Amino acid sequence: MLSIMSYYNPLDTARKVYSIVARVVDSVEERKYYRFRGGRWYGGIATGDAVGCNLKCKFCWAWRVRDNPDKSGFFYKPIDVYHKLMRIVRKRRYRQVRVSGCEPTISRLHLLQLLEHFSYEKITFILETNGILIGADKSYAKELSKYKNLYVRVSLKGTNEEEFHYLTGADPQAFKLQLKALEHLLDYGVPCHPAVMLSFSTKENYNKLIERIREIDEELSEEIEEEYVFLYPHVIEIMRRHGLKPKIAYTPDNIPEELI
Repeated sequence: MLSIMSYYNPLDTARKVYSIVARVVDSVEERKYYRFRGGRWYGGIATGDAVGCNLKCKFCWAWRVRDNPDKSGFFYKPIDVYHKLMRIVRKRRYRQVRVSGCEPTISRLHLLQLLEHFSYEKITFILETNGILIGADKSYAKELSKYKNLYVRVSLKGTNEEEFHYLTGADPQAFKLQLKALEHLLDYGVPCHPAVMLSFSTKENYNKLIERIREIDEELSEEIEEEYVFLYPHVIEIMRRHGLKPKIAYTPDNIPEELI
């Protein structure tokens, strides 16, 4: 049963977090980042790990930074982030970049200004997002549609409203905004696909989610990316705190190739 007294509104949380992790200086929106790195995901990608999220997932690998936004990271201008990521791209000969470890859409102007810098490069920018802010405001998808090298990965937190609430503690109705984000992105021709955290889901619920996505778009329902918990020590710690036990999970040295 859902507790109607204990959830938070991720739209309100986004506004509160924004006031800590972003600021506008001379018409340029700066955002906090805590590291820049290369990695094996997507076959090789340059990543800027930013600070601040509007969800409090009980399995989050970046929860220590997420829960201490005022004490984490440093402010960077979009142009500085661009240069740091491009240095990694050139050194490792990557063709992809992303912002991770947070919810990138919280700092809207910063994200759009960063995308503008990358629009002149033959680089794919992968936007990893929970989609809630895009689902709540269709104009966000319209703004994203101008960047032709952008690809959006909408990460669904569970397969339905109840799982979403169980995994994040947030208003269960916000799950609908995640699905609505897919609709908005498709309406404006933004390449995208859904990913879904399945470590805590039943096969029955997953099948029902596939049908819900099929109602949005047939092709999209065939492009769902499966996500599972990776058992890093700090992930085990936060799950233990919340009494969360995954049905399926993988150790860091035993991650299936198709999940990398």
